[in-house]
Amino acid sequence: MELLSAIRRNLLLRPLRGTVIDDQRSWRGVDLMVVAWHLAREIERKSTAQRIGVMLPTSGAFPAAAIAAWTLGRTIVPLNYLLSRSDLEYVARDAGLDAVITVGPMVDFIGGPLKGLAEIRPDQMRFTGIPPVRMTNPLQRDDLAVVLYTSGTSGRPKGVMLTCGNIAANVRQCQEWVDFGRNDTILGVLPQFHSFGLTVLTMLPLATGARAVYTARFVPRKIIDLAKQHRPTALVAIPSMYNALRLMKDAGPEDLASLRFAVSGGEPLPDAVYDGFHQKFGIEINEGYGLTETSPVTNWCRPSEQRRKCVGKALGGVDQRIVGPDGAVLGPNQDGEVRMKGPNIMKGYLNLPDETAAVFDEHGYFKTGDMGRLDEHGLLSITGRIKEMLIIGGENVFPREIEEVLNRHDSVKDSAVIGMQDGMRGEVALAFVELKEGARFDEGALKSFCREHIAGFKVPRDIRVVKELPRNPTGKIMRRKLSAATPCEAAAAS
Repeated sequence: MELLSAIRRNLLLRPLRGTVIDDQRSWRGVDLMVVAWHLAREIERKSTAQRIGVMLPTSGAFPAAAIAAWTLGRTIVPLNYLLSRSDLEYVARDAGLDAVITVGPMVDFIGGPLKGLAEIRPDQMRFTGIPPVRMTNPLQRDDLAVVLYTSGTSGRPKGVMLTCGNIAANVRQCQEWVDFGRNDTILGVLPQFHSFGLTVLTMLPLATGARAVYTARFVPRKIIDLAKQHRPTALVAIPSMYNALRLMKDAGPEDLASLRFAVSGGEPLPDAVYDGFHQKFGIEINEGYGLTETSPVTNWCRPSEQRRKCVGKALGGVDQRIVGPDGAVLGPNQDGEVRMKGPNIMKGYLNLPDETAAVFDEHGYFKTGDMGRLDEHGLLSITGRIKEMLIIGGENVFPREIEEVLNRHDSVKDSAVIGMQDGMRGEVALAFVELKEGARFDEGALKSFCREHIAGFKVPRDIRVVKELPRNPTGKIMRRKLSAATPCEAAAAS
């Protein structure tokens, strides 16, 4: 396995070098390997299944668990501990798990052990000496390295099958794209059960010899303190995290002066966050793009190509096109569905052959479900989700456009827009907003502000206040959790 070989080589070439730093400890290369070998022995004792569950906080224990499973020719299934218990048990059954590598806090968090799963508990093990470990049936390029469950748009989670070749290709693509290597240090808080956290925050530094600094819980002050202490060259986060950092009163340019890259992904980057972060820290956030199904990174706006509303060119080896509703390939600056091919594209959805077939077109391109456009230089802009598009009076409207305007208002911390059925116009826009601390809600003022910046038919019919917008574990707003019946704050009437 190319990826495992690269990780082992980097860890053992400099066995005493601090490689991973988390909330609990610093891990040297030899520490990760010894823990991995012990975990491999426990996997052999407690599991006979091909796939092994991993439910751990963002830490050095996660890569040790992955190395252990891959050493035995097994596939890892990272478990999202923020799912409901019924969903977790469904994932375990769907993936055919018989054991999970976990720690006490995770077990307590989900309310006890998962039914039918043996537990491998690194927090209860003693890691002394080097146990003998057999390399059984080593994984090949087309074998599954990981199955990541994604919530999709409805129904039960779907298992995205990523091969050894998929992950290795995406690590190599990212490394070559920005010349990332052993002199770099990456800082992040993304969960490792998420594709962004798995590939960019975990596998990329391990395979390139870079250092990784993790913290399991996003606390703005903690991020600043870690940046001042470890001087990272790259910060990976999502827009809501950058928003929290730019709102800190006692932080400034010197705190993040070591960064080569501030990378944002997972959801669109609002203008207010981009502008505010740049104004506060003197750093331009570079947007990236990708999906769980693409391992995940397909585009990355390098600093030399920085443009707003742009996620950059496709990484090496990714063939990207924009396709219209009739299946025709569109030219520059025309909106259509983003489709792509490449060595990083998933093998398919576990146990779902029909859904797998449905997301690839007749030419073998993966259908992302995202609307976008390529300019004459090959730079990609994402304009919305096909399934989230509103049709108002016969006109196509994407929630992101309205949200961008709302987010620029002084009183709005964040917003989400959905469609609401209307007998006259088909749909109208319904907006939900989180207010900044101490801000007063004035629906009329917000609507007037919208009219100044977007066409009248795009202005939300109603704007409502919620204490918190629904988000997934990485902080991405989940519009599908909102509806006209969503409870709102009493303050909305003020």
